[in-house]
Amino acid sequence: MALHVIFMTLAFFVALPVGIAMRALKHSWHGLVVVAFYSLCALGCASGTLYTKLTPDMYEGSNHASHGYLVLILSLCLSAVDITRFLVRLYVFIKSRSRFALKPFWQNIVLGRNEVYDVTAKYTGLDAEEPSEFDVAEMKPLRLAETREPLHVRRNQPIATIQTQDLDDAEDGETAPWVNNSQSSRAIHYTQSERTVFEANSPQGSRHSDETLHDFKLPGLIEPQAPLIIRICQGAFATLERALVFAAFGMTLSGIVVYTGGCRESYVNGCLAHLIKGGIFWCYGLVTFARYLGSFSELGWAWNVSPTGEHVTAEFVESLVIFLYGITNTWMERFGVHSGDPYTTKQVQHISIAVMFWFAGLIGMGIESKRVRRWLAASAVAAVGSAEASEPPSYRGSFNPFPALVIGVTGAAMSAHAQTYLFQVQIHELWGRLLLGFSVLRCFTYFFVWLGPPRSILPSRPPTEALASFFLACGGLVFIFSTEEVTIAAMRKGRDDMMMFLNVAVAITCFAFCWTFCIVAMKGWLKSRSSPRYPLSAP
Repeated sequence: MALHVIFMTLAFFVALPVGIAMRALKHSWHGLVVVAFYSLCALGCASGTLYTKLTPDMYEGSNHASHGYLVLILSLCLSAVDITRFLVRLYVFIKSRSRFALKPFWQNIVLGRNEVYDVTAKYTGLDAEEPSEFDVAEMKPLRLAETREPLHVRRNQPIATIQTQDLDDAEDGETAPWVNNSQSSRAIHYTQSERTVFEANSPQGSRHSDETLHDFKLPGLIEPQAPLIIRICQGAFATLERALVFAAFGMTLSGIVVYTGGCRESYVNGCLAHLIKGGIFWCYGLVTFARYLGSFSELGWAWNVSPTGEHVTAEFVESLVIFLYGITNTWMERFGVHSGDPYTTKQVQHISIAVMFWFAGLIGMGIESKRVRRWLAASAVAAVGSAEASEPPSYRGSFNPFPALVIGVTGAAMSAHAQTYLFQVQIHELWGRLLLGFSVLRCFTYFFVWLGPPRSILPSRPPTEALASFFLACGGLVFIFSTEEVTIAAMRKGRDDMMMFLNVAVAITCFAFCWTFCIVAMKGWLKSRSSPRYPLSAP
């Protein structure tokens, strides 16, 4: 069993994240990491099968193994996409009768860095390299003389153009290091759109998105937007690829339950509720910390200006997840209940929380819709005319409080959740307050970002989000610990100590945050080695 745990941990929490990062960068070692991943999976499956054969079946009806094979099949399907594209590139190369040379063959056919041989790229769109915040021009900070006015005065003024270092900048006495790069040898300027919300004659007036209201464009950098089907394929592939890591976390919880013999009979529904819901909070806490570090900055999700155009906002995704969570849990609360049984107090509590998730998530998605925002602004625009209705600076950011509101109200409600034993009340109060702390800190993030909306494509890293992500992940982990079987077992063993539970949760969360930091930093390091460096100039 120990070998099974070690091999699967190395496969899904070390090799898989590294492989995802290398695939995004088209790194030459990506294939080697994929081979290592499947080798570790094979060793893990072999050791698990051997353990099953040598020990009696202590948990009849367990689905841990079957669910694990489903995760492996999904990973194989994703790898089949890369294998298919390699075979297509190889076929095109052979058919073209090009002269064979090892280095070009490795770069163009094996790694797929030349789209001439990749005829499937424009159809699948799955091999697009993720942009980096360092792949943009070198920015100059504003002069001190330009920033002497108070913040409350400057934020109400039109956004000034943020200049970037041009190729022929007379202030620099040396040639820019990327002057000979044909792909980057154009001057790039950040410009604030002065168009109105409804101005039809604006250059950008005919192009609207229902996902976000970011009008901050980089005209010299943004490529023409890909067709919708390609963007859907890209998003689906990237989501499924990263979902494998979270699926592995779910399999870890499943393996712990099977090995310890928990979640049986009448405990099944309550155990599943705590593991699934707590696991969602835990995973999204890690994702939020990754956003704080700079992940998803190409989408504008790192509290920055997106360098690649308009995308769905992170708040829209949060609201969508909240909506799906609520609309499913509204009906799942009555699982295992006979038809005609009256609603219990606990069921009414949980169903009302699910309904809150349902409709608050729906409102959050509506607020993130650009079309809905235009509808909401129609009265004001009609009163003064579209020519005078310019967008305020706060429109460059998303300040949607409903995801934070939902999680905060859930935490406050669960802090007062009635339980049979005092220790169970205390453990629920603990993780409820942690979720409430996330909500408060997220509101502080919105407050400070609203005072100074993002102007740079670099991640702004608000410190409140580092704390908020920690509170959310730690709260989700304590949520898992508050399972009835765990709390009763702790009381029977004399381990019903709040400090012990909190310290264990904090220690595991810190370890997971360190793992997240290493993965994000490694990807950035690999990107910096494969791309020219554009350091920010000093003031």
